[in-house]
Amino acid sequence: MSEKPKRYQKFLTNFPDASKAYESLNDAIHKSGPLDEKTRALIKLAISTGAKLEGAVHSHTRKALKAGCTPEEIIHTVLMALPTLGLPSTMAAWSWVDDVMEVKNEK
Repeated sequence: MSEKPKRYQKFLTNFPDASKAYESLNDAIHKSGPLDEKTRALIKLAISTGAKLEGAVHSHTRKALKAGCTPEEIIHTVLMALPTLGLPSTMAAWSWVDDVMEVKNEK
């Protein structure tokens, strides 16, 4: 899935000034420190996993793959949540990662 989710597309269309500000803030934060793209992608995936945000896990899995993260690195990032979040939440996040990776493998 290379296109942006429909809800995000609607945000971009309906609120162009707000969406530009949001994307600008995101870019500024990513450029403000020493972390490389792969590390940032895995951190964003971990934050999304901890927050239990399915759409964000989908999005950050796609971004992690695009940044060059391996499936093993992505899954390991999610599994790191197990001691803190517990088994049900970690398994849910892993299933959300699989949603994206299975679609990518079907192409």
